[in-house]
Amino acid sequence: MRKKKDYIEAARQIIISLGLPRAQQNERSALCLLALLNLRPGKSWADAENPLLGITPIMDWAREYYGKEYAPNTRETVRRQTMHQFCDAGMALYNPDKPDRPVNSPKAVYQIEPAALALARTFGTSAWPDHLAAYLAERVTLVARYAKEREQNHIPVEMAPGQQIVLSPGEHSELIRAIIEDFAPRFAPGSVLVYAGDTGDKWGYFDAALLAGLGVNVDSHGKMPDVVLHYTEKNWLLLVESVTSHGPVDGKRHTELAGLFAGSTAGLVYVTAFPDRAIMGRYLGEIAWETEVWVADAPSHLIHFDGDRYLGPYNAP
Repeated sequence: MRKKKDYIEAARQIIISLGLPRAQQNERSALCLLALLNLRPGKSWADAENPLLGITPIMDWAREYYGKEYAPNTRETVRRQTMHQFCDAGMALYNPDKPDRPVNSPKAVYQIEPAALALARTFGTSAWPDHLAAYLAERVTLVARYAKEREQNHIPVEMAPGQQIVLSPGEHSELIRAIIEDFAPRFAPGSVLVYAGDTGDKWGYFDAALLAGLGVNVDSHGKMPDVVLHYTEKNWLLLVESVTSHGPVDGKRHTELAGLFAGSTAGLVYVTAFPDRAIMGRYLGEIAWETEVWVADAPSHLIHFDGDRYLGPYNAP
């Protein structure tokens, strides 16, 4: 019977043959490919399968069948340094069972792409060279087709005439779109979008030059609010947190944002946005004073949390 290391090396050779970058030509990526094929030691390549697997199940599979122990904090490395590239190369499909599943969903799964599965089943046989050549000849078309399908699942957000950004699918992105399309026209008419984060690509939209012109230079996008709007008429920066599963602008977050935007020549207004009042109710006890709350299912209303003014900055720049 072939040894475990032979399977790992074979999978690595397949990855090399398919032209993936050197950063993916390693044991980690080889084990991910074997997991996607459910190719346990003792199985023939002709018996490769196509299970639906999430990141943690892939890591568990590698431990169970190949004795490779991955620490829990390795999940992001597996996702960003192997599975992203597999999908970009057309080798694997992302959420083929539910393409509109949110990017950050814990239910996200991957599956070997059908043509890649058929190719893998010929590995080690006389048919492999011809099948590999035929697969590579069509691969660019394949990648383009799946990229187009992924793009179709994105959520478009209209801005000024002729301008549009797209966000990854999911409830969080839907709320970001509501902030831009429903909140801004009502409470900051004529405002300019400075930043809109995205669960798939944190820099969903970012006008860094505009923000720098207002005295703010951001090094780490991880601390940015979900949406930043410049209300030009009043020279305010509206810092909006979109809450679907994580917390609102509480005392700690208020302090973080105040520090991040400390150099702003525009007044700072802190806003927490919720999709509905039921979710808002879970966080009422955490919301910081001197902030605003907006609820998407009642878009014409704004809730003011105390302070000496209504919808305005408390510290003039």
